[in-house]
Amino acid sequence: MNRQDSVRQDTGYMPRENPCAQCGKPIARPDWVEHSEGRTSYLWNCRACNYRFEAVAIYDHTQLTPLAA
Repeated sequence: MNRQDSVRQDTGYMPRENPCAQCGKPIARPDWVEHSEGRTSYLWNCRACNYRFEAVAIYDHTQLTPLAA
């Protein structure tokens, strides 16, 4: 893990109540979160219809620059 990943993880942001891509029911939280350079991947599993899908957040290069040294 590099410093940029730890900065993003420390923000405490975790998506919640994302709608299922299949049936639209809200999903409380992702089953898996994976951070890598410039992106975060979320694996969602709908308990209502058993559909699984991935959502990816891609960060702009300027968002990866730490605000303080």
